[in-house]
Amino acid sequence: MMGHFGFSYIGLLFLLLLFIPNIIWTRKKPQEYTSQNENRIFLIFERTGEVLTTICMLIFDDFNLHTWSYWTWWLVAAFGLMVMYELWWVRYFRSAQRLSDFYSSFLGVPLAGATLPVISFFLLGIYGKVIWLVIATIILGIGHIGIHAQHSKELKD
Repeated sequence: MMGHFGFSYIGLLFLLLLFIPNIIWTRKKPQEYTSQNENRIFLIFERTGEVLTTICMLIFDDFNLHTWSYWTWWLVAAFGLMVMYELWWVRYFRSAQRLSDFYSSFLGVPLAGATLPVISFFLLGIYGKVIWLVIATIILGIGHIGIHAQHSKELKD
C-alpha cells in the first residue's frame, strides 16, 4: 500500500490528459473569470495537492499496467473518468466559453472540470494501491473542488 519507486508511464499519461487542456484553457478563459477572492485555505490545499499528486503520479510504478486482475477495473474506471474529462473540455472549447460553461456538470457529474480528474486520480491510487496518491488526491480535491464550488456559488448568487 506504500508504493514502489519507479517511473510511471500511466501516471505521465494521466498528467498529460490533465495538463494539455488546461494549457489550452489559459488562452480561452471566460472573460469574466477571476481568481480573486479565492479562499486561502482551499488555495493552500489545491497547490499542495497539485504538487503531491504530480510527484506521486510519476515516481510510483505501481500505476503501470499489470496482468489482468479485479484491481484492473479500478484503472478502467479511472481512465473512463479521464475520457469524460476530455469530452467535457471538448464541450467547453466548442461552447461560448462563459463562466457557466466552465463550472458546468457533465453526464450528471457536478463541477465536472474539477471533480472528474480528482476522482480519476483517486481511483488510480486505489488501482496502484498507493496510499500516498490517495492522500494527495484528497488534499487536491478539498482545494480544487472547493474553489470551483465557491466560484460556482458566486456565479449563481
